[in-house]
Amino acid sequence: MDTSSKENIQLFCKNSVHPVERPSFKTEYSPSEEKQRCCGELKVFLGALSFVYFAKALAGGYLKSTITQIERRFEIPSSLVGVIDGSFEIGNLLVITFVSYFGARLHRPKIIGAGCLIMGVGTLLIALPQFFMEQYKYERYSFSNSTLSTSPCLLESNSPLPTSIQEKSQSKINNDCEIDTSSSMWVYVFLGNLLRGIGETPIQPLGITYLDDFASEDNVAFYIGCVQTVAIIGPIFGFLLGSLCAKLYVDIGFVNLDHITITPKDPQWVGAWWLGYLIAGVISLLAAVPFWCLPKSLLRPQSREDANSSSEKSKFIMDDHNEYQTPHREKAKIMEMARDFLPSLKNLLGNPVYFLYLCASTVQFNSLFGMVTYKPKYIEQQYGQSSSKANFVIGLINIPAVALGIFSGGIIMKKFKIGVCGASKIYLGSSVLGYLLFLSLFALGCENSDVAGLTVSYQGTKPVSYHERALFSDCNSRCKCSETKWEPMCGENGITYASACLAGCQTTTRSGKTIIFHNCTCVGIAATISGNSSGMVGRCQKDNECPKMFLYFLVLSVITSYTLSLGGIPGYILLLRCITPQLKSFALGIYTLAVRVLAGIPAPIYFGVLIDTSCLKWGLKRCGSRGSCRLYDSNAFRHIYLGLTMLLGILSIFLNIAVVLTLKKNYISKHRSLKTKREITTVTTRIRKDNCTTSDQLLQPSCRPGKETRL
Repeated sequence: MDTSSKENIQLFCKNSVHPVERPSFKTEYSPSEEKQRCCGELKVFLGALSFVYFAKALAGGYLKSTITQIERRFEIPSSLVGVIDGSFEIGNLLVITFVSYFGARLHRPKIIGAGCLIMGVGTLLIALPQFFMEQYKYERYSFSNSTLSTSPCLLESNSPLPTSIQEKSQSKINNDCEIDTSSSMWVYVFLGNLLRGIGETPIQPLGITYLDDFASEDNVAFYIGCVQTVAIIGPIFGFLLGSLCAKLYVDIGFVNLDHITITPKDPQWVGAWWLGYLIAGVISLLAAVPFWCLPKSLLRPQSREDANSSSEKSKFIMDDHNEYQTPHREKAKIMEMARDFLPSLKNLLGNPVYFLYLCASTVQFNSLFGMVTYKPKYIEQQYGQSSSKANFVIGLINIPAVALGIFSGGIIMKKFKIGVCGASKIYLGSSVLGYLLFLSLFALGCENSDVAGLTVSYQGTKPVSYHERALFSDCNSRCKCSETKWEPMCGENGITYASACLAGCQTTTRSGKTIIFHNCTCVGIAATISGNSSGMVGRCQKDNECPKMFLYFLVLSVITSYTLSLGGIPGYILLLRCITPQLKSFALGIYTLAVRVLAGIPAPIYFGVLIDTSCLKWGLKRCGSRGSCRLYDSNAFRHIYLGLTMLLGILSIFLNIAVVLTLKKNYISKHRSLKTKREITTVTTRIRKDNCTTSDQLLQPSCRPGKETRL
């Protein structure tokens, strides 16, 4: 009697408890009305989350597109640019663990909204240095009118003009070192990107788990696929915006553009890198608005009420830790949550499937982060494309393939109702096929440009050893040229010279913004055909085969990107299904933390350090310190960039194989244990039924097999 009354009380409490934010009269609604209201709020959250993913991806993609612009504007090497790029992950590192763990028990939509505000402020901070730095200065020959002819060689020889210029520059060098603060203004970019990382932290772990908690299990993969697809659209617009801003002069609105003598094709050109950050910052601020109007929780779908009945997780998740099954109605206190932190972490990392998947994803993201960060630079240096065109190609061709691959993965998971084991196999297969395709990119490279004194001799013979590299030769010995200047000139012989002075050019004419050099002695000695020994400003084009190689590279890169991204959603489903439901937010937070710390931060840095080793010509700042690289060894760049990406990809494939094997082993062992328990339960039920049937003639039918089975 006492036991049955307790059961009735518990049953009544279970059926009468409602979320704190919702009044009790909501039980008056019919099931169809409740489902409609729940779906409406869930779709609002889905739309808001998709827009936030778009906003953060837009800013992230734009940052990748401005890597070379920031390098030139602040005169910093690739390794330091990698540190700036990694500051986003550092921001995640600072708060990801606490946000993912404590945020799961608080108001998740409002926490996401607060993160959007911080993200918007950080994005605006990145553009701040432009308004405090002095105007961008580039080295260029001066002309008083459009018809005057001057001599680059004599300008740096013994004429009165170069003497005054040298005295003026020598007298101002100390003042320039004191006044010029551009060498340290990159810190604002670092701090702004750091704030972006802090603000972005709650979006992924809290947003994805919110969808997984209140959406039907069949639609989770599709919803996540939609969010990830919209997130990929963000970088498309980010790179296209970067392509547009790269065509605009850096000081647009601050100087008269008619007085600018360089064009976007000039190697000294710096685009309006800061303009896109203002746009992205405003979009991030607007994305925060909808989350302040959403409730803390939604009504769960009827298909997910019974968490232990037919859920796929119950087939292989060990539910031995019952202390983590906290009811949603209880308000966990901060001290209690902190006390459960270490046990939760131990339980999470003790899951072999989760741990191996974490290692595999971390290694793979090392390869992907490094590859994506320096892909625009690779296209510029390897195939001789401009920064604007490189960003345009990536945004319009490459990234849509990634979006299509992620969306296709979600559709496949939903349509064929693929389980966890099948998801792990798709994830592994996409990695294997993707990196096999990536391996063929080694054959699609271009040879080094012919640069006198660096890659070829002044006579046009190649190659030039490291010890023989010298920018000075007999043909320019009478010209007192600067070895540090990098004002490339393309000669009629197809050889690029570091400057017109080093090419021995005697006269120079300008018509508009077009500068032509004549009577260049170094061009004449290397000319294969007798003719004009002249040249034009700019670097010579690559060989005739390079445009064809670039086309092949684009096609193969699109196929590779699609193949690798096809396993994105199956990997997400594997991550969500291999852990207990109560630790989903925490698991995603630790996953994000590991990816940020072990991949997002170090990958751009060591990729940049290794890429810097392939530099042939370094620029110098005004005070004499080393600036950004002007020319790379194309062959060394290709081998470092592609080789390091491929090496990390192969390592991740072996770890993915271990994930599949471990998952299959756990699945089989759990299936056998469930089968054994089911057989024992069946035998026990039959025995009790027989006992009840035997004693039915003597006693009242107080023992009912059906009731015993339900208990």
